[in-house]
Amino acid sequence: MAKLYFYYSTMNAGKSTTLLQSSFNYEERGMKTLLLTAAFDDRYGVGKIASRIGLEADAFLFSEDTDVLKLISNEKENRRVDCVLVDESQFLSRDQVFQLSEVADKLKIPVLCYGLRTDFQGNLFEGSQHLLAWADELKELKTICHCGRKATMVIRVDESGEPIRQGAQKEIGGNDRYVALCRQHFKEASYE
Repeated sequence: MAKLYFYYSTMNAGKSTTLLQSSFNYEERGMKTLLLTAAFDDRYGVGKIASRIGLEADAFLFSEDTDVLKLISNEKENRRVDCVLVDESQFLSRDQVFQLSEVADKLKIPVLCYGLRTDFQGNLFEGSQHLLAWADELKELKTICHCGRKATMVIRVDESGEPIRQGAQKEIGGNDRYVALCRQHFKEASYE
């Protein structure tokens, strides 16, 4: 039985690296993967999934109006698809998460989603909320705060490294814009 998986974490836990390694493992065994990433994130080029350690791969793009079930079904008609891997899955809509569950349930293709659980204000992203609710399996990828404790939150910072407490939920950035923290340091940075 194919399953819908959600691998979640904060920034800098190796989500994209793990996704690319999983794709490599499938391909190494003669299986074919289909990679998706958010059109919203073009830091590494359009249609690219890239990790901080230098790995990268081409991917199909999804935006708010993409029917991912149709995209995957159409691709499956033209080639073999043994696994679907989705980067930046926090940017999925509720409908898209449902569509991915249909890929697992009706097309019998495993779907591995990788994304952030919460935003810089500690709120769930729409995609993450529905993946947490509907995924067959949840896996936390871990990283650490500067104090050595497990980082579970992220803050957005300005050019001076000062926390930003207001703004749009969706804003792309890396280490220059986001810092992974434990809950205690998140609260200190966000509310004090």
